[in-house]
Amino acid sequence: MKRSAAEILREYGPFPGAEDVAGVTFDGQHVWFASGDKLNALDPGSGEMVRSIDVAAHAGTAFDGEHLFQIAEDRIQKIDPKTGRVLATIPAPGGGDSGLAWAEGTLWVGQYRDRKIHQIDPQTGAILRTIDSNRFVTGVTWVDGELWHATWEADESEVRHIDPETGKVLESVEMPPGMGISGLESNGSDQFYCGGGRSGKVRAIRRPT
Repeated sequence: MKRSAAEILREYGPFPGAEDVAGVTFDGQHVWFASGDKLNALDPGSGEMVRSIDVAAHAGTAFDGEHLFQIAEDRIQKIDPKTGRVLATIPAPGGGDSGLAWAEGTLWVGQYRDRKIHQIDPQTGAILRTIDSNRFVTGVTWVDGELWHATWEADESEVRHIDPETGKVLESVEMPPGMGISGLESNGSDQFYCGGGRSGKVRAIRRPT
């Protein structure tokens, strides 16, 4: 397994009224992050928060190219980012759902303490398959056919590239001590956006090539 130290490219925040950053996603223009009772859009160029949607937003966040998906306790909400309306709701797998990603026409849900990643049907919430991890799972993201997930245990966090068939860790990028990752999303190329939990920050780190 290849190990490296995270190269932190930029820190955003903390932002007024957003003390805790949970899920993170990217719509090609804005970084969206969950902060408990709001979904917030951040301009990664200027570092400014440009808008917020009043919606329960406790954990993972994802974007399918048109809609936002947001974990709110025991359910996953499908949200129209233009209007902020909740269009549909499906049950979450349960068991401390944390990360959320969109790939291959399905949702991928990290389960924190259960150390699992579930692929689920976005229409029904049915579990299609499960990948086991040996660490607490926070954020989840896919990029260029690679599955990456974040971990956060005690004072240590890392981003791991894993084999989606076996769960084997192929590569690990370690954050500095005390810098936890709550949510994870790729920008589609050379960066990961990482939610910083109670720090109230979003961090951009370099994706290893």
